[in-house]
Amino acid sequence: MKLEVTNSPFNEQQVQQLNEIFATLTQNQKIWLTGYLSATALVGTQSTNESTVVEQPSNSAGVLPTAKKAPSKHITVLYASQTGNASKLAKKYGEQLQKFGFEVNVSSMSDFKTNALKKLDHLLVIASTHGEGEPPDNAIAFHSYLYGKRAPRLDHVKFAVLSLGDSSYEFFCKTGQDFDEQLEKLGAQRLVDRVDCDLDYDEPAAKWFDTVKEKLQEDQVSGQTLQEAAPTVLESSVQYTRKNPFNAEILEKINLNAEGSNKETIHLELSLENSGITFEPGDSLAIYPKNNENLVSSLIAALGFNAEKSVNVEGEEVTLKDALTNLLEVTVLSKQVMQKIGEYTLNDDFHALLADRTAFKSYTHGRDLLDIVEKFAPYSWDEQNFVNVLRKLPARQYSISSSLAAYPDEVHVTIGAVRYELEGRERLGVCSTHVADNLEIGDHVRVYVQQNPNFKLPTDDKPIIMVGPGTGVAPFRSFIQEREERGAEGKNWLFFGDQHFVTDFLYQTEWQSWLKSGVLTKLDLAFSRDRAEKVYVQHKMQKHAAEIFEWLEQGAYFFVCGDKDQMAADVHNTLLHIIADQGNKTEEQAKEYLENLRKQKRYQRDVY
Repeated sequence: MKLEVTNSPFNEQQVQQLNEIFATLTQNQKIWLTGYLSATALVGTQSTNESTVVEQPSNSAGVLPTAKKAPSKHITVLYASQTGNASKLAKKYGEQLQKFGFEVNVSSMSDFKTNALKKLDHLLVIASTHGEGEPPDNAIAFHSYLYGKRAPRLDHVKFAVLSLGDSSYEFFCKTGQDFDEQLEKLGAQRLVDRVDCDLDYDEPAAKWFDTVKEKLQEDQVSGQTLQEAAPTVLESSVQYTRKNPFNAEILEKINLNAEGSNKETIHLELSLENSGITFEPGDSLAIYPKNNENLVSSLIAALGFNAEKSVNVEGEEVTLKDALTNLLEVTVLSKQVMQKIGEYTLNDDFHALLADRTAFKSYTHGRDLLDIVEKFAPYSWDEQNFVNVLRKLPARQYSISSSLAAYPDEVHVTIGAVRYELEGRERLGVCSTHVADNLEIGDHVRVYVQQNPNFKLPTDDKPIIMVGPGTGVAPFRSFIQEREERGAEGKNWLFFGDQHFVTDFLYQTEWQSWLKSGVLTKLDLAFSRDRAEKVYVQHKMQKHAAEIFEWLEQGAYFFVCGDKDQMAADVHNTLLHIIADQGNKTEEQAKEYLENLRKQKRYQRDVY
């Protein structure tokens, strides 16, 4: 098998040589080589004045250098159970494995976090079959996950499956068979053959377990070492950036708002598999969009141009339609673009607009290039002149709403679809509606990570207060996922708000689950349209003023994410008032207190 050697300290020639060598090695040769390299590296650090001679082993398999014994295997036992039989067996076998010194985690499939699959070493599945070959209720989601696009490669996992069923049914033991076949397709290595049990399952199940136990014990004492598990695949050195984005596959797309909502908020999950891309909570994901095809067609028609006319965009020959759809910005009217357009028109109203800063800012807000072309014609340009005045279509950035520790090889974003009407024409957010209207699971988008060093979690022991209404809640989902994965002890308090509780409580079940488990310490909600008097997050802050100030005095970090002009300003002023009132400070002293929080990076904002 040819190996891909990526993300490494080797040059291109060395990478090629390594690939060629690894492709010819047997498993025993790889084991010997890793042990040899480890041993020579250790010897080399002991004395720079000594030379080391390592003799070639005489036996064909090779002899490993002395190395630490591998730790006890960690074994995960998952059960799919409808009546309790599979559950009882799983717990029984789990207890027995613990007595033999293995680390064991026994879990219902409904309680198992699917993103932990990549972290497993050994997986035992005990599955019953329900009805006509269907998985039990507690296994439906896990079963769907394994058969979905999000299922990871499991080449590092060894597994075994025990099926329970009733042979009077047509699809006898179908669920166990499904798990057995799909785990193999995902690359997992079968530890022992699957056993299918009928109603009288005690004896065949016991024999299956004895075989599994023996195999695990054989592996434990077979001379495997830590070096044996050393990876032979080196990660990619390719850097994905604004100029070289990664083509990410869409794994999941969900509208978080319920039917009847005034909003459309898309939860998007993207695969980063084999990209080597990393990020931290607080970072953003940049997504390259495409312009709306109807808008592009209307613009070309208004210009009187030929959509198939060839134009040059930074050395690339494309049709005008392709250029305006994929490469150039047509919805944002910057001062620089408008000044360039001014070179092609003598329209007095246009130049008067350019000269009046206030009028320019007011008119261009919410309008696009089609408005300009229709209102201020005629123009003395051709297709090439026209594309020359436009800027490249930039990526749109969204706060990342997942933790890499919780979801390896994935990145999630939370995108509010922007739609509004102006002068009788519907206006669409370029990226948000491209995602909402045009993209589906299995499609790809070009992305890169934009780091944000000024919006970062503190150490695990520090309390944090998070204010994130609407899509501003996105980074705080990643914060809590990260803290849960790390077992952080710091307290976590979220203020979230939106229009209606029933339709707009984004990630409701997750927040409630974290609140129940204690990962989230406090949750305060503000839904502005559920009562006559509008309630926003700043009102909830004011209600808990004393406790907020107490947290700040205890060293809490205060985070704000969302709308810059209204929400963030209101939250800022409310926080100042709380500090002044609860701390018995003057307005100037409160400002100084808040400024000190900012300097200590305890007051951080991601606003837009």
